[in-house]
Amino acid sequence: MVEKKQLGDLLVEEGIITLKTIERALERQKGSGKRLGQVLEEMGVITGEELIDALSKQMGIKTVKGFVDYAFPPELLSLVPQDMAVQRLVFPLKLKDGKLALALNDPFDQDIVEFLAKKHRIQVIPILATRQELMTAVEKHYLHGKLKDTARQKVLVVEDSLPVATIIQVALQKEGYDVVVTHDGVDGLKSAVTEKPDLIICDAVMPRMDGHGLFRALRANPATANIPVILLTSKATGEDEQRALDAGFMDFIAKPVQPIRIVTRVKRAFDLIKHYK
Repeated sequence: MVEKKQLGDLLVEEGIITLKTIERALERQKGSGKRLGQVLEEMGVITGEELIDALSKQMGIKTVKGFVDYAFPPELLSLVPQDMAVQRLVFPLKLKDGKLALALNDPFDQDIVEFLAKKHRIQVIPILATRQELMTAVEKHYLHGKLKDTARQKVLVVEDSLPVATIIQVALQKEGYDVVVTHDGVDGLKSAVTEKPDLIICDAVMPRMDGHGLFRALRANPATANIPVILLTSKATGEDEQRALDAGFMDFIAKPVQPIRIVTRVKRAFDLIKHYK
């Protein structure tokens, strides 16, 4: 709570936002697992630049901007595992004299700083960057991001069972959807960033990151926060369904999967998306 109050006080003192806005943001933040700064950005009351400038003043950390188009050698990028870069939005800027300049948006992410310092036996110096620039840099240099084909609706299927994933893929492709398939939550998160799907169907139980973990990671990233997600699970009780809907999933499909049910639910989801837009 202390860090949130400090950041909020600083933003109010700088005249960037009002005390009432901070109170609304703190209320919205409850249970989200998000930092206060991210919530304020999502509310549209503060820009990424204003946030890192305020954090820079608060913590005495330098900022960096405009680094996306720089050339970064593979040996530098390899210092930060791809999964970490995608999930935690961190990016290696420069290694010199045993010191690694690491761009990040959350200065309280000390576990990453300590992990990299211990793993590579180097000093890690955090540098603040906006979430948007970090996402663009990670997508370009780690994921070699693809441009989205907007001609057809795209569905990302995250399912560790190959037979189940194939049933869903074939059923949706017959209906004219573009379908991308991954087999665990971490790869699903990467594909969500690079493929920019219109809808995600994910299994509840998967290796490396389960469906609920994937959902939280998607919501924590502004680039994927608004993608609707349908949960696929073998637990089909009314209580399980209510829990999934309360968590924020758009819909709930029980296993065993039936092609007609998958197609019906996906069409319904897109109808709802169109209606609310």
